[in-house]
Amino acid sequence: MELVNQHVKGIMEECKIRARDAGLRFDDETLEYIVTNRDLVELSPKVMIPTLYDYWVHDVRVLSGKGMYEAYPSNPFETVINTRPAISYYNDNNPDWLNVMIFYHVLGHIDFFQNNLFYKNTWDIDLAGQALSDKRMIARLRSEKGRWLDYVIEFARGLDNLVGFHKDLNRTISDGGRKKLSRTDFYFDVFLQKIRSVPQHQYVKEISRYNQCQKDNRDFFEKVTGKYPEFEELYRKEIEAKTPPRMDIMEYIIRYSPFLRREENEWMKSVIHIVRSTSLYFQPQMRTKTMNEGWASYWHEKLFMADDRISGHEADYAKVNASVTAMPRVGLNPYALGMRLFEHIQEMENKGKYSFDYYLLNDAVQKKTYNQHKNTGQSFIFTVRENMNDFTFINTFLDQEFVDRHNLFVAGKRINSQNMTWQYYIKSKKVHDYKQMVINTLYHPPDIRIDGEKTKEGILYLDHRFENKPLKQDFIENTMIGIEFLWGGPVHLETSEPRNIANIDPRYTNFWDPSAPGASPEAAIAPIEWKRVRYVIKDRKLHKQEL
Repeated sequence: MELVNQHVKGIMEECKIRARDAGLRFDDETLEYIVTNRDLVELSPKVMIPTLYDYWVHDVRVLSGKGMYEAYPSNPFETVINTRPAISYYNDNNPDWLNVMIFYHVLGHIDFFQNNLFYKNTWDIDLAGQALSDKRMIARLRSEKGRWLDYVIEFARGLDNLVGFHKDLNRTISDGGRKKLSRTDFYFDVFLQKIRSVPQHQYVKEISRYNQCQKDNRDFFEKVTGKYPEFEELYRKEIEAKTPPRMDIMEYIIRYSPFLRREENEWMKSVIHIVRSTSLYFQPQMRTKTMNEGWASYWHEKLFMADDRISGHEADYAKVNASVTAMPRVGLNPYALGMRLFEHIQEMENKGKYSFDYYLLNDAVQKKTYNQHKNTGQSFIFTVRENMNDFTFINTFLDQEFVDRHNLFVAGKRINSQNMTWQYYIKSKKVHDYKQMVINTLYHPPDIRIDGEKTKEGILYLDHRFENKPLKQDFIENTMIGIEFLWGGPVHLETSEPRNIANIDPRYTNFWDPSAPGASPEAAIAPIEWKRVRYVIKDRKLHKQEL
């Protein structure tokens, strides 16, 4: 792996100029590396971050990847990661004309990383540098603790999909949705009047001193903390009381686990924190894959088609582009779906179709010819890029017009009883069914929270906020063993499961694979009755109770 040469870097810098002229916004500094396919096999298990901490699963995946590569040699064109500066990798077999197209694609990704609000928590973090620091800490602890370190990593990674991503994001964007009580307001409105009950003349004197400090640009609270040493601690408690933190499972364990409070186990908190912060960093990418890939594909096509360097390579480009953005008849391609949905949004906005007048039309001919010539589609898709994730993007803009235009449908799969082969058939062409199929493929981990009232007497009580998708049975026992180890006591998990599942048609029991036979929308009519159950693990023994 090595940095690109000056010739290729010059191509990238010229692409940046044209991309900025088209409206994309991104930092000036970027790093581009030339890699081989084998380099990518080594980097993929670490999410393309060379400095990510070492873990035995990474090595297993590298060996698996090498075996797969030997059997099915592949040639990925590029990979880009959300770091500061942004780092991208390019296959050493790429010709110059292909690199131009790929650079536009990469710049689309970087623009998305640095402007979509769901990445706001990552904007001020140098992940590569932070990961290197974490890697060194993990290496040091491994030399001291041996296999126990890998146990802690494994147990923590069993929970890393339950991190409070939206809570942390909300705190970053809007300070938890609450107006923070300022130190000044607390001092004058609460501390002086309610806690100290100072006389009126002293209160007015403090106001005058505050105004004078503002004029002289002096620190007003320097004398306050000297006179009232308890002020800062009271202010901190007031803030915590007004904005009680809702912690995810990993945060709660780090703060309250009796096992981790022991002096000999304090090091485990650092390991869990590393796993949690790494997971939080990659959460936005899992929640915006369709938008992110669609945005990058939209811009590589728009910019490269207008670039004079496509001359002589039109047929080559068409072949490469079709392999990336072709809309499959069965299954989903996030590149194709995202790109075409952005194009659809732009066209609809240009014609003024996102209006009540348009939605109130019942005549198909009038809908087809409706055009208010707004021509604001380009700026509108930038707003969509800034404020949405995959769920809101799909749920808001995927409509019947889009489904009809691209002849999309939900495919079913069944066995041909005569020759025992699979048959695919058109199950539905309705937008509701197609939209639901897409939404079912999106990343959506279970919502499991700490029940504060039931967490007592050394028991950690977890409550699964049920959303008609039960937890996977295969993972419950191992995950709860890990939580029990980190908590240092019994763990209870309350969740919902189908009642009398043995009597249910097996076609309707695959809740996790939307492409499986009998999955949604047929599953919606399945006669399933849900019951609440509680899993209890104590001393690594798991049993289940019906509530």
